[in-house]
Amino acid sequence: MEDMLAVYMILGFMCALLIGMPVGIGIAVAGFTFGWMGFGDFLFNLVPSRIYGVVTKYEFIAIPLFVYMGVMLEKSRVAEDMLEVIGRLSGRMNGGMAVALIVVGVLMGASTGIVGATVVTLTMLTMPILLKRNYDGGLAAGAICASGTLGQIIPPSLVLILLADIMGESVGTLFAAAMMPGLMLAGLYIGFILILGRLRPELMPPIPEAERAEIRGWALARKAVYSLAPSLLLVAGVLGTIIGGIAAPTEAAGVGAVLSIVIALIYGRLTFAMIWSAAQSALRISAMIFFILIAAQVFSVAFRGLNGEDIVQDTLALLPGGETGALIFLMLLLFVVGFFLEWIEISYIALPLLLPFFVASGTDMVWLAALIALNLQTSFLTPPFGWALFFLKGAAPPQVTTAMIYRGVVPFIAIQVVALVMLFNFPAIATWLPAAIGW
Repeated sequence: MEDMLAVYMILGFMCALLIGMPVGIGIAVAGFTFGWMGFGDFLFNLVPSRIYGVVTKYEFIAIPLFVYMGVMLEKSRVAEDMLEVIGRLSGRMNGGMAVALIVVGVLMGASTGIVGATVVTLTMLTMPILLKRNYDGGLAAGAICASGTLGQIIPPSLVLILLADIMGESVGTLFAAAMMPGLMLAGLYIGFILILGRLRPELMPPIPEAERAEIRGWALARKAVYSLAPSLLLVAGVLGTIIGGIAAPTEAAGVGAVLSIVIALIYGRLTFAMIWSAAQSALRISAMIFFILIAAQVFSVAFRGLNGEDIVQDTLALLPGGETGALIFLMLLLFVVGFFLEWIEISYIALPLLLPFFVASGTDMVWLAALIALNLQTSFLTPPFGWALFFLKGAAPPQVTTAMIYRGVVPFIAIQVVALVMLFNFPAIATWLPAAIGW
C-alpha cells in the first residue's frame, strides 16, 4: 500500500500542475496529503528539521547575492556596451554581431547566472539592431536564445549551486567542472556562425563600412577597454577567487554583488532607485527559489518514507544497459521534463528520485552534474515549450514570429546535442579541471 501511495503522490503532483496550481504549492500539497496518509502525524515531526536545514544552510546565502549581482548588471546596461564594441571589433566579418552575442552571453553567464534576465536583456538590446542590419530573423532569434542560456552551465550558475547541495559536492568543484563544457559549447556556437557566415553571407551581413568608420583605431581600443574591463574584473573577482581558493562561493557572491554596484558607478548609472529596484527584484526571485526548496523538502520526506526510492531504483535496474542505460534514460527524462518544469523544480523534485541509483552504481557525481546542467540548458531551447523561447518572444519586436524563433533555434539545439554527446563520451572534459586544481 505504501509503495502505491508513493506512485499516487507523483501522479497527484502532476495533476496539480495540469489544473494550474503553482509548483511550490502543488508539491507541498501532494507531499503533506500522501505523507500523512502513509505514516500519519509523524510526518509533522520530520518536516520542521528538514526545513530548518534548508533555511540555515550557509551555501544558500550565495543565491540571493548572485541574483542581486545579475539584476544590477542587467539594470546598468553592461551587455549593451559590450555587444556594441565587440561587434565593431569584428570589422568586415560576416556574422560579427552574432559572434559578439555569443561572447557577451559567455560574459553575462559568468557574471549573472540568470537565464531569463539574460535572454530578455539581449533580446531587447540586440534584436532591433540585428534586424536593422538585415540579419535573418530566425538566425538572430536562435543566436540570442543560445547565448542567453549559457548562464545555465557557465559558473556562477544557480543551477550548479543547487546541484552541489543535492549531489553532496562542493559548489567550487561543480563550478570548475562546468567551466570547460560551457566554453566548449560557446566555441561550437561560434564555429557554426563563422561557417554559416561563409556559406550563407546574406543571412548575417557585416557592419556597414560607414558605421565602422565612425569609431576605429585607438578610439575603438579605448572604448573596448572601457566596456570590457569592468565585466572581466567581475568575472575574475567571482570565479577567480573561487577557483584560486581565495574565497568560498558564498564569499565570492558577496564580492560579486559589491562589484556589480561598483561597475554601475563606473558607468555613471548608479542611482538609489536602481539599488532599491535591484534589491526588490532579487528578493522576489530568491523568495520564489526558497519557497520551492522548502516545499520540496516535504515532498522528499514523504516520498522516502513511502519507499519511493526503492521503486525508482528497482525500475532503473530493469533498464537494459546497466548504468549506461540508466544514464541515457535520465538524460532523456530530464530533456522532456524540462519542457514543462523550471530547472529549480527539476533539481529538487525529479533528481532526488533518481540519484540514489547512480550513487549506488558509483557514478562520478561531478561529471553527472555537468551532464545534467548541459541537458537542462538544451531543454530551455527546445520547442514547443522551451522557456528561453517564451522569454524571447515576450521581448522581441512584433515582426519576429513564433515560427521564425522555432526555425532559428533548431541548429543550436543540434549543437547542444553534439556537446552533450561529447561530454557523455569524454567525461574528462568536466573532470580534468577539478582534478588539476586538487578538488
